[in-house]
Amino acid sequence: MSGFDNSWEQVGFAITVLVVAFILGRVVRMLLGRFFRSAAKKLNVDPTRYNFFKNASDFIIYLVAVVVIFRSIPSLRAFGDTLLTGAGILAAIVGFASQSAFSNIVSGIFLVIFRPFSVGDRVRIGQLYMGDVEDITLRHTVIKDFENRRIVIPNTVISNEVIVNSTIIDEKVCMFIEIGVAHEAPIDKAQKIIQEEAMRHPYCIDNRTPEELAKGDAPVMVRVMGFSEVAIQLRGYVWARNPNEGFDLKTDLHKSIKERFDREGIGLAVPLRMITYKNEPPQ
Repeated sequence: MSGFDNSWEQVGFAITVLVVAFILGRVVRMLLGRFFRSAAKKLNVDPTRYNFFKNASDFIIYLVAVVVIFRSIPSLRAFGDTLLTGAGILAAIVGFASQSAFSNIVSGIFLVIFRPFSVGDRVRIGQLYMGDVEDITLRHTVIKDFENRRIVIPNTVISNEVIVNSTIIDEKVCMFIEIGVAHEAPIDKAQKIIQEEAMRHPYCIDNRTPEELAKGDAPVMVRVMGFSEVAIQLRGYVWARNPNEGFDLKTDLHKSIKERFDREGIGLAVPLRMITYKNEPPQ
């Protein structure tokens, strides 16, 4: 009779563990659902992509419940030890194979929390990748470059690189217009031409501070940066509202300044080479 009662106690214990696992699974799914809906709204992605994680949480909870039942009931303990040994080996293999995937997921969560960039920002990742952020997932980030190609970068790679974000706080950019003029060119005239052509462009904006206005600084500053063997290096500081307009502004100014220099007779730097022939035959 005692054996019969003990068997019913074991059955009751197993049912209790399963009920607790069921309730815990519901609670965990609800909490994960709220978290992933919030993350999906920030990342501008479909929250159904993360249903895998909710299903995985159920699997883990029920697996722990089964382990507890097998370890607590003596008649099932030997069978459970064999089962756990095989499951442990399988888990080790799966864990080793998916280490990179979980690393990307953790890095994606950090991107959601710290938000170094958002969808639509123009970024440069390291020294190789630059473009507009098109999509962010918990595994990778998609960047559309200027050739309309998509660059899919794992989040672990992004976490280990320097990120230059052109639009995270202030979209205004200062474009450097760097031109080398010949040594005999009039510097003042060349600086004035660069200023006039820049201020004439519709994308050029006045970004002077109140202090700079009080000092009478020009909207476009052009400075002499140095001298090389063949050129006087001039640099114009021209501001634009955003990186897209800044790129157009810079390329347009390269063309208009060159045309204006040609009309005004200002020569650009041209490297000169002297060639000496040895054993040159007499003329």
